[in-house]
Amino acid sequence: MRHLPRLLPHPLASLGLWAIWLVMNSTTALAYVLLGALLAIAIPAATRSLWPEKLNFRNGATFLRLLALVLYDIVVANILVARLILGPAARLRPAFVTIPLDVTNPYAISALASVITLTPGTVSSELSADRRRLLVHALDVADGAALIAQIKSRYERPLMEIME
Repeated sequence: MRHLPRLLPHPLASLGLWAIWLVMNSTTALAYVLLGALLAIAIPAATRSLWPEKLNFRNGATFLRLLALVLYDIVVANILVARLILGPAARLRPAFVTIPLDVTNPYAISALASVITLTPGTVSSELSADRRRLLVHALDVADGAALIAQIKSRYERPLMEIME
């Protein structure tokens, strides 16, 4: 039992890697399940020294709500982006928006940038040197302030509850 932290230094990361592996391979064949499990254990163990601090999740319920929200937003954004792209180009209102960050945890900042990029129609473009501002490009921006408020309330605030 005392070797378990060395074998699984980041159990949630391992679980996430394993789940992503299975989804990307679209199979539950035993060989893929076992290979995915092996990689999910080996990658975090091999990169343990690269993680500057332990990743602590403080609120599991908020994490599950955020995960469901992100998955929902990805599906909805796919539909909206398809409509925008298939429609007249004049309807597009692309813009860069600078999001002032309240979150300070490097993992939370990385997760926020990733969530924004995973959602079709938005891309995290640049993090300021002081880690206080995130530049985001959006495909359709009617109101920059509304986009900022939406990102902060839907993604940043839950990430702060989970990781800070």
